[in-house]
Amino acid sequence: QVQLAESGGGLAQSGDSLRLSCTLSGGTIIDYGMGWFRRAPGKEREFVGSINWRSASAYVESMKGRFTISRDVAENAVYLQMNSLKPEDTAVYYCAADKSGWPSRTEGRYDYWGQGTQVTVSS
Repeated sequence: QVQLAESGGGLAQSGDSLRLSCTLSGGTIIDYGMGWFRRAPGKEREFVGSINWRSASAYVESMKGRFTISRDVAENAVYLQMNSLKPEDTAVYYCAADKSGWPSRTEGRYDYWGQGTQVTVSS
């Protein structure tokens, strides 16, 4: 049974950086495409970015340059490095795993989800 656990969320000020972690258990992370999503208060969950089994990453245009996704095979984890945080980045951040290895921007394509980690950015 694959399980995902996010960590690293918390309180930040505008301009700060945070790194979120997502650890996969019950499987090997190189077998999965991994995605990061977020849900801001009062909004639907949205795609942030992804990293496929070949370690190629993709991002939503508005976050490109500020957010970076990486993977550590030894730790069986993926990370979301968030720089220059803004109050509008306040959200619950989720990681998700796609068995095909080729993650998409569509929630329904993912097979496993973490519980999420809260990020709150104050101005």
